[in-house]
Amino acid sequence: MNYKEIEDDIKSEIKGNTKHDSKNKVKVGVSTKDGQLGFLFTRGGLREGAGRKSIGVTKKVSLTLTEEIWQEIESACVDQNLSRSQVFRTIIESHFSKES
Repeated sequence: MNYKEIEDDIKSEIKGNTKHDSKNKVKVGVSTKDGQLGFLFTRGGLREGAGRKSIGVTKKVSLTLTEEIWQEIESACVDQNLSRSQVFRTIIESHFSKES
C-alpha cells in the first residue's frame, strides 16, 4: 500500500467518523519534508520556516551512568528549571569551551 492509498483510507475513515464542525476540522497530508503521513489542522499547519528555530544538529545518544549521577542530573533540572537536554548541553559546552 502506498502513501496515497493510506492517505485516502484515513481521509474516508475520518469523514465517516466525525461531525462537520468548522472549528475542529482535521485534514490528512503528506509532509513535503520527509514524506511522513500526518494529521494537519485546517488552519496553520506545515509551512516552510514555521516552528522553533534549530540551535544545532540533533543526534540520539544512549548514556549509562550510576543512579547517583542520574539523581544529581534530575536535581539540577529541577533546581535550574531546565530540561535534561539543556543540562547536558550546558555541561558539554562548558567542557569544550575550557579546552579551546
